[in-house]
Amino acid sequence: MKKALLTAVFGSALFLAACGGGDDAAKDKDTTATDGGNTTEVAAGEAIAKQKCISCHGGDLKGQGSTPSLIGTGKSADELQDIIENGSPDFPGMPPGLIKGDDAKEVATWLAEQK
Repeated sequence: MKKALLTAVFGSALFLAACGGGDDAAKDKDTTATDGGNTTEVAAGEAIAKQKCISCHGGDLKGQGSTPSLIGTGKSADELQDIIENGSPDFPGMPPGLIKGDDAKEVATWLAEQK
């Protein structure tokens, strides 16, 4: 009886150890940086921006054609978040709600830090 129980425990432990490997990609996404006392999820904001914005603003997000640069805008994170969530009357091509909630906040914070 003890042998069967030990085998089951050992087998479960081995299974869990094999399945519990680290996920480096998840760790990279949650990389944080501190700048002036404000901690932000920089990598997450950058990744979302590059995924959602490059089709119109270019691979470096510095604008292409008639679309403006998202880098070095001089806008605050709050102003950028408002544009991201509600669109922009100055640029009708910017659709409202393209990025929402926490994702919009992370992107706005990251963009505001870009010079």
